[in-house]
Amino acid sequence: MRRIEANDPIAMRQMGVKCYTLGDFRGSIEYLTKATKLGDAEAHGQLANSYMIGQGVAGDMKKAFYHFEEAAILGSVTARYALGVIKESGRGGKTERAVKHFIIGANLGCDKSLKCLKEAYAKGLVKKEDLAAAL
Repeated sequence: MRRIEANDPIAMRQMGVKCYTLGDFRGSIEYLTKATKLGDAEAHGQLANSYMIGQGVAGDMKKAFYHFEEAAILGSVTARYALGVIKESGRGGKTERAVKHFIIGANLGCDKSLKCLKEAYAKGLVKKEDLAAAL
């Protein structure tokens, strides 16, 4: 509790995850929101997932997308992958943007992004040089 009182974003996120696993979704959202305000990328990702599935909050794809974007800006490779998947599915925009997220994710070492990039290449959505640059 001392780390939470000291506004440690990692402690806030961990408490949010703990609340979530105990079924206290309202508490989870509260702690995760505090952690995001302190700049925790993983908390943004957790909060995005909550908004996406509507757990503890009303489902809201705009808010989910916002938090995935914030997490990606803060360096979350998982969020980059998630943004690519959302955009590829048509829920978040254009396929070209999905490919860009997959390229960035693959360059950061995300195997799932690389797999999606290869699949997009097979469909003719990615240039050979873009795929080669990500390998």
